[in-house]
Amino acid sequence: MSDKTKEISITVELDDNDVPEKIDWNATDKAGEGIANCKAMLLSMWDPKKKDTLRLDLWTKEMTKEEMKIFFHQTLVTMADTLQNATEEEAMAEDMRDFTSYFAEKMEIME
Repeated sequence: MSDKTKEISITVELDDNDVPEKIDWNATDKAGEGIANCKAMLLSMWDPKKKDTLRLDLWTKEMTKEEMKIFFHQTLVTMADTLQNATEEEAMAEDMRDFTSYFAEKMEIME
């Protein structure tokens, strides 16, 4: 593997009903060594031929509703940052950030 190639791996262990019990991931340039565990993941990939988003949303049985609310809030904040960085749409990114504040308030989570 060259220095210009990075690899990300995700392993999902399922129970007998195909519900995720464990999600592990690793990346060639991840900080720290070894495989990391997580309780939830949202993976979106752009298909340029179909002009469509492919998604994979997974969470384990142990992911609590409170953790999911916080996870979504943090994901939405990050999406606003990414939108601004990728498109320079500062006004829309700010609108999204306003929504994330509203979301946190309505979900009764701390920002």
